[in-house]
Amino acid sequence: MDQATVYIILAGALGLFMAWGIGANDVANAMGTAIGSKVLTIRQAVIIAGIFEFAGAFLAGGQVTSTIRKGIIDSGVVAQSPELIIFGMLASLTAAGLWLLIASNNGWPVSTTHTIVGAIVGFAIVGLGPDAVKWGKVGYIAASWVVSPLISGALAFFLFRSVQKLILNTDNPIANAQKYVPAYIFATGFMIALVTLFKGLKHIGLELADGQNYMIAVVVGLITMVIGKYYISRIKIDPSDDKDFHFANVEKIFAILMIVTACAIAFAHGSNDVANAVGPMAAIISIASGGAVAQESATPAWVLLVGGIGIVLGLAMYGRKVIETVGQKITELTPSRGFACLLAASTTVVIASGTGLPISTTHTLVGAILGVGFARGIGALNLGVVGNIFMSWIITLPAGALLSIFFFYFFKGIFG
Repeated sequence: MDQATVYIILAGALGLFMAWGIGANDVANAMGTAIGSKVLTIRQAVIIAGIFEFAGAFLAGGQVTSTIRKGIIDSGVVAQSPELIIFGMLASLTAAGLWLLIASNNGWPVSTTHTIVGAIVGFAIVGLGPDAVKWGKVGYIAASWVVSPLISGALAFFLFRSVQKLILNTDNPIANAQKYVPAYIFATGFMIALVTLFKGLKHIGLELADGQNYMIAVVVGLITMVIGKYYISRIKIDPSDDKDFHFANVEKIFAILMIVTACAIAFAHGSNDVANAVGPMAAIISIASGGAVAQESATPAWVLLVGGIGIVLGLAMYGRKVIETVGQKITELTPSRGFACLLAASTTVVIASGTGLPISTTHTLVGAILGVGFARGIGALNLGVVGNIFMSWIITLPAGALLSIFFFYFFKGIFG
C-alpha cells in the first residue's frame, strides 16, 4: 500500500474520531436543552440531530470550512510544505478528538471550533514557524468566541422576557400561549429557511435574488406555523396537570415549539461545526491525491458522510454526560426556557455561519442558557457549574495546541 493511500485511510479514521467527539460533546450540548426540559428522549434527539446535522453540513457548511482551512495558516507557507500539512492535519484531528473525549468524559461542554483552531495553531508553530500563523485571524476568531455568548445571552434574555410578558405573567397563560406561540414558530421557520437560501443554494449552483429569498422564507415560515398550530390544537389541556406546576399546560404548547427549535439548532450546528472534522480531512485527501493544498476544493461526498455518521454515533454512544450538564445543571429548564435558549443560539449561529465567522456553538448555547437564567434572577443559576465550564473553555485552546504538537512529532517520526 503506497503512502498516499495510508494518509487517506488515516484521514478517514481520524476524521471519524473527531466527528465522534463533536457528536459526544457539541451535539450533546445542542440537544441538551430539549432533553433537559424533557421534550425529547435521547433516542428522538439522535434521530432529529442525525437528519438536521446532515442537512446543515451539506447545504450550509461551506463558508466556515474554508475559513478554518485557509484563514489561520499563511497559504504561501503551506504550498511549500505539503507533507508537513498532512502531518499537521492528522495531528490536529487526533489532538482535537482526544481533547473532546476527555472533556465529554468529565461532562464539560467545550468548543470543538476552539479545539481544532488550537490544534492547527499548535502544529503550525512548531512545524511551519510562528510566522506561518496569521495571528490577526486567530485574534479575530478568539474575539468572536467572546462576542457569541454575549449576543446569544442577550437574545435569550429578551426572548424569555417576551415569553414572560406575553404569556407566563398574564391572567390567561394558556390562551395567550395558543395565541403567541405560532408567531415564535414562524420566526424559527423563517430564519432557518433564510440561511439555507442565502448560503446553501450556492453549493448546488442556484442563486436567487434577495427579494425571492425573503419571499420563500416567509412561505416556509408560514407553512411551519400552520403545522405548529395544527399540533397545538391537538394538545389535551387538563386543568389538574397545573396543580403541581402552575404552567404545566402552557409548557405542553411550548414543547411543540421546542421540537421545531431543536431541529433549527441541529441544522445551524451542522452548518458550522461539521467543518471542524471534514475541513482537515479534505485538506489531507486533497494533498495525498496529488493536488495542491486546496484553498477551495470540493469536499468529497464520502467525507461529509463520515462526518455525519461520526457525529450521530458520538451523540448516541457518549453524549449523556454533557447533556446532563447543559440540560440540568446550569439552570432548571422547562420547554419555554429551553425554546428561548435554542432560538437565540440558532439565530446567533446562523448569523455567524452567514458571515463565515467560525464561532463556537457551545459558547453560544451556554451563553443563551445563562441569559435565560439571568431573566429569572441570578439565584436561578448554579454558579459552581458555570465556573467549571468557563475554566474548561480557558484550558481548551492550549490543550488542543499542546496535544497537537505532541502528535505532529509522532506522525512526523513515523512517516517523515
